[in-house]
Formats: sequence, C-alpha cells, structure tokens
Amino acid sequence: MPPQAFQRTWAAYSPYYPVAHYKSPPDNCVITQVNLLQRHGARYPTEGQTARIQTPIQKLRGVRTYANASFDFLRYFEWDLGVSDMISLGFQQTFESGIEHYSRYQHLFSNDRLPFVRASGSDRVIKSATTWADGISFASNDAYHPETSVILPEIDGANNTLDDSMCPNAHSLNEVPDAWRGAFAPRIAARLNEAAPGADLDAEDVVELMPLCAFETLFHRTTSPFCDLFTFEEFEAHEYYTDLSRYYKTGPGNPLGPIQGVGYVNELLARLTSKPVQDHTQTNSTLDSSPDTFPLNRTFYADFSHDNQMVAIYSALGLFQREDGRAPSAEEMNPGRRWRISRMTPFSARMIVEKLMCDGRDDEGREYVRVLVNDAVQPLTFCGAHVDGVCALDDFVESQAYARGNGNGDWENCFESD
Repeated sequence: MPPQAFQRTWAAYSPYYPVAHYKSPPDNCVITQVNLLQRHGARYPTEGQTARIQTPIQKLRGVRTYANASFDFLRYFEWDLGVSDMISLGFQQTFESGIEHYSRYQHLFSNDRLPFVRASGSDRVIKSATTWADGISFASNDAYHPETSVILPEIDGANNTLDDSMCPNAHSLNEVPDAWRGAFAPRIAARLNEAAPGADLDAEDVVELMPLCAFETLFHRTTSPFCDLFTFEEFEAHEYYTDLSRYYKTGPGNPLGPIQGVGYVNELLARLTSKPVQDHTQTNSTLDSSPDTFPLNRTFYADFSHDNQMVAIYSALGLFQREDGRAPSAEEMNPGRRWRISRMTPFSARMIVEKLMCDGRDDEGREYVRVLVNDAVQPLTFCGAHVDGVCALDDFVESQAYARGNGNGDWENCFESD
C-alpha cells in the first residue's frame, strides 16, 4: 500500500484515518449521550464512475506503441472491479469502528439501552450498519448486538435525512472546480499523450482516470500500477479538485447545499434535548413521531449515510468554515485549508456529537456538547465553545437557527420553478 500521505490525496476515496488522537472530555465532564453519523465503508466505483473511468482506459489501450515503459501494463490490464458494493476493506473499517466505539463508550451500553441504529437504503450503507453492530458484539463478547431498527428508502418521494436526494433543484455548480481542472489537468493530459501517442486524452479524462489508483489499490490491497502514472503533486492537485467539487455540490458554496442537511440536524437537536422533532424538510414525520422508530430515551444513536449527505450536514451545522468567510477558489490551493474532504468524509468517515454533563462550569447541572469529526474536536466557535471544544447545549441549539428555521426559505427553493 502507498504511504499514508499519498492515500490522503485520494479525498473522498481515502481510507479512514483519525485526523487527531481522541481526547476525552474535560475531567469534570461525563458523556451521557453519543450521536454517531458514519459514512459507509470503502466500495467499488459506482456505475457512473465505472463508465467515466473506462473511457480514458479505452483510449490508452487503443495505443499501438507506448513511448514510456510504465504504460506497458495496459496491454494486459483486465478490469476486475465490481460496482458500488462494499469491498473487504470497507467491512474491516466498519467492524473496527464498532470495536472502537464500544471500547470508548461502553458505559452507555446496557441490555435495556442498546444503540438505536438507522441506515440509508443503499446495500453498502445497510451492510456498514450491520457490520458496525458485529464489531459491537465482538468487543462486548456477544453481550450486546444492536439491530438496524430503521432503513430509510432511497427512492423517489421517500423522506430520507441520510441521503442527498430530496432537493430536485439542487445541482452541482461546476464553474470553480472546472476552472481548477483547467489549471492543472491539461498539462497532465499532454504528458500522458506524449507517453501514449494517439490516446488523445483531455483534462476530463485525467480527472476521471486518477481515482482508479485508489479504487484498485483499496480492492487489491497493493499499489495499483495506475498510481505510478501520476506524481504526488498531481494527486494533490486532484485532491483539491474534489474538495472544490464537494464544496459547490452539497457544501456551502451551493445555495441549495446546506439545506439538504437540515432534516438530520433537527433530528439531532431532538435527541439532544429529548424533545419531539420540529422539522418541515427531509424528515419522515410518521417515523420521527413514533418512539419505536425515533426514540428519545437512548444513550447511543448510530446513523449510516453517504459522503455527499455528510457534507450537507456539516454545512448545515456550520462546521469547516473559514474564519474570514471566503470560499475556496480556483486561484490558489491552500495546503493548510480547513475544507479538506480526506479529513471530512473519507471512506468510513464519522462525526460524533457527545452530550456531556459537567460540574464546576458556568452553571451546575447544565448540559454541554462537543463535536468530533474523525476524532478531531471541532472548534464550535459559533456557540461560544471553550478551547476544549465544549459549549453549552442551550447555546448549541440556539446556534442552529438555520436548521430550526427549516432553511430560512431554502427548502422551498428546492421545488420552486423559475
């Protein structure tokens, strides 16, 4: 496998890694509730990705004579990847996640308060949920095995807070990502065309081909020969292309990006406050009004989702924003940027919201929260968090005015015609 620094240039296709070492809450705080939101484990390319990747491969394989010997493997290359399903590494990631969460939060488990588990309706998401539960069972010596209580269908017309499919007017805004692609990919295409005369690759071919390095490597568990066709710096440029694409798809760069995460945020607020869900966006009111399908008395909630939806949820919450409010642009690639998809939604990414009871802080008996993304404590400056990332629950709820206001009109914009 390539070095970790190399794998982290794969953005959304990076394997999970903890961005920081997990820090326990302050000594005077006790965790009383956990809300886990987790992406499915590593997978094959989707059907659409497969078609887009195979286009440049066919161009390269149509070349008679390669001018660079590192391309000779293409003469014998055979496609052996599946479509969309989770791969063995994905099962390993989610199983290990269950073990880790039991080890960290086992004081919240008992026979009468097992984690309440939901999953969006894709096969890889459902299997991630069940494999995570297998990890819990293994770690607890079969004392606990949570069941997936709710599966939210991914079909037209179905309300689903774990999938980005409910805003018909939402479309990716490609101007900035395409501008960055135009800045870095043509030079790569020219170099590849020189090594493979007649391939006629263009910038779009380049950005579609490069992720095959990740997909093949993670499936075979050995470095794909496609990785050697590009430099580390070229992968860094491609990583930024993906960062921009997500920012302008379901991120804050799209006027209809954050609204797609509002329903989940309102469900989160309901769980944290033990009050009924107040939402008029993506939530399923029938499910969310029943204690069987949306209980408010659990100490551990686990939801399994997709990366694009997690980006929308992060954006609705107000995470990963630049302090100066500037959007990432095609003019520069800031290596210290906060908006970095490999740190936000790699395969098996996870956001955890811990509810805390703390003594000796501002008010005795007051409840608090902190948010971790891939084990990195988020600053939560928007609710007055201390340097330890802890802010009062009341202030956190107050800070979520966008979600509590059902997107302040953005939800209606999902359906209005011009």
